[in-house]
Amino acid sequence: MAPPPCEAHTPTVLNPHPTRYADLNGVLHDLVTGAQSALGGSFVGAYLQGSFALGAGDRHSDCDFLVVVRERPDAGQEAALRALHRELPHRDGFWHRHLEGSYAVAADLRSTAGLGRPWLHVDHGSDEMEWSEHCNQPWTRWIVREHGITLVGPCPAQLMDPVPDEVLRERARTTLATLSEEVEAWCPPTVAWCQRYLVVQACRSLYTVRTGRVASKRDALRWVMVHGDPGWRPLLQQVLADRDRGLDPLDAPPPGAMEAAREFAAYAAAVA
Repeated sequence: MAPPPCEAHTPTVLNPHPTRYADLNGVLHDLVTGAQSALGGSFVGAYLQGSFALGAGDRHSDCDFLVVVRERPDAGQEAALRALHRELPHRDGFWHRHLEGSYAVAADLRSTAGLGRPWLHVDHGSDEMEWSEHCNQPWTRWIVREHGITLVGPCPAQLMDPVPDEVLRERARTTLATLSEEVEAWCPPTVAWCQRYLVVQACRSLYTVRTGRVASKRDALRWVMVHGDPGWRPLLQQVLADRDRGLDPLDAPPPGAMEAAREFAAYAAAVA
């Protein structure tokens, strides 16, 4: 696959309109300038990944980012980044509470040999950072390289090699093999959001196995509706229709929905 064209703006000029939401663009400005201040000369670039990079981001999405750094943050840089992300979610406004992302070390990002190494990460809505492999996955770097939105910095294709199809497919198959158990280990089956998450992740992994690409949650659901067993369409339509309900710990899944989600995940693993 040919790399995407590089953005017209220069590495030192912040993209003023990375999304269609003016308030989110303001939050991203705060994020990038805060990261630049914390990192100094180690800052390389900042990018949108996830649903916004795939063209599916809306007010029901979190906003996934990746900041590339020259080397692992030292103690002072890490402390400054932790202070930034401890404060950001408590500012006024909607999008400050819906950021998620990692600080990727450039050498790790260059090739798939660096997959799985922990990066400094902040989870959706959290004000505490941790060292995590969460964003150092094949699908994350595929999205950044092929569809990432540059906030500031060089074109992402200049920072990383292409992700081979076989790496994406094999990681998706491995994920499907234990998906239900791993999701339910941290996401209670009594919460409707967890039922939807399980179905969506199974759809995304199956899509990747079949195509060697990565799709947004919405597009993966729709793809399986067309290309999967028609018997699963009612479940997939329910998950798609209920997306706007968001995450509510008191919102229970419809009767039998969690059982159907587990069965669907097993089906996806079998056909993969």
